Amino acid sequence: MLKSRKELDAELGGAARAWLDEALAEAAHDAARTTTASGTPRPEASPYASPPWELRYAAAGRHCGQENADSVRSLLLVEARAPLSSVTRLYEQGAAAERRAVLLTLHRLDLGDTALPLVEDALRANDTRLVAAAVGPYAADHLDPHAWRHAVLKCLFTEVPVAAVARLGDRARGDAELARMLGDFADERTAAGRAVPEDLRTVLALTALTAPADGGAHRATPTAAPAAPAPTEES
Repeated sequence: MLKSRKELDAELGGAARAWLDEALAEAAHDAARTTTASGTPRPEASPYASPPWELRYAAAGRHCGQENADSVRSLLLVEARAPLSSVTRLYEQGAAAERRAVLLTLHRLDLGDTALPLVEDALRANDTRLVAAAVGPYAADHLDPHAWRHAVLKCLFTEVPVAAVARLGDRARGDAELARMLGDFADERTAAGRAVPEDLRTVLALTALTAPADGGAHRATPTAAPAAPAPTEES
């Protein structure tokens, strides 16, 4: 979970707090410099030009501790009102931890759906930290149904807890296609003699819920995940 500035100030030592103050001031200065009086962003001089706060972004763990790096980097992105060019540059040039912080912050930036390629890239990775970060609120708001279903399956396949999937209950509710895909995945696991993940059953139960007119929820007839095959005399 990302920490607030107040929480960070309570945990950081004096030198780290001073470094964070300077870093955020640089980010705020860049945001003011690149915004017109009417509040609209100015065109960037060059998409390859890196403002000073981006160097601070990379150094966050070294100055504030690895346990605080995600939170510090997220604060920098928000304070700088990071444009797509900065977000993309930090993601593409960054290490896994720097990429994760970008993914965790996308929903707090005014980017619309323009940062979806970053989410899609993370979902193609085998790094479970990136996959977990990629299925947050930004993905819930912007991934189309097909891509979102495959993101859920990616979590199951890589054993990322589905608790990481933002708005899982809302998007899975009544999704018959997701239920079919989950059933196919369960069939494949069973045929291979592997256990069906409990998280799969959790999501499958959500797909069986529909939203009636009264705003509550009732359960439709679920598609059961296959049970493990019974042992035979030969086994």
